[in-house]
Amino acid sequence: MIKKFTLRGKDWDTIKAMDTKQFLALVPSRERRALKRGFTVAQKKLLTNIRANPKKFHRTKSRQLVIVPEMVGAKIGVHTGKEYVTVEVKQEMLGHRLGEFALTRKIVKHSAPGFGATRSSKYVPLK
Repeated sequence: MIKKFTLRGKDWDTIKAMDTKQFLALVPSRERRALKRGFTVAQKKLLTNIRANPKKFHRTKSRQLVIVPEMVGAKIGVHTGKEYVTVEVKQEMLGHRLGEFALTRKIVKHSAPGFGATRSSKYVPLK
C-alpha cells in the first residue's frame, strides 16, 4: 500500500493548484511570516531560474528560503559555508527551509589517542 502525500489534510494536486495566500495557511507561523515579507533578490533569482528550467541543477547560498510547491522536483545545491550540498526537493519538504537539509557541521568520530595527543598518551606503548 502506497502512502499518499498530504499536508495538513490537503493532497498534492490541491496544493499545486493553490495560490500563495492559500498555501500560507498550511505552513507554520514563522515560515508564513517570512513568505508574507517577500523574497530577497537572490531568492527571486533562484525561483525564476527554477521556473525557467526545473530539471537543471541550481546553486544558491539562500539557506533561509522557504520551500514552496513550485520548487518540488528541483535539484538545488545549498551552500554550507564550505561546499554545495545537493538537495533534491521533495513534497515532504514543503514549508521547511533549504538550510535544514544541508548540514553545516560534520559528524566527528574520535579514535584511540595517538602519539602526542595528550600527556597521558606518552605512556601508551607505541607499536
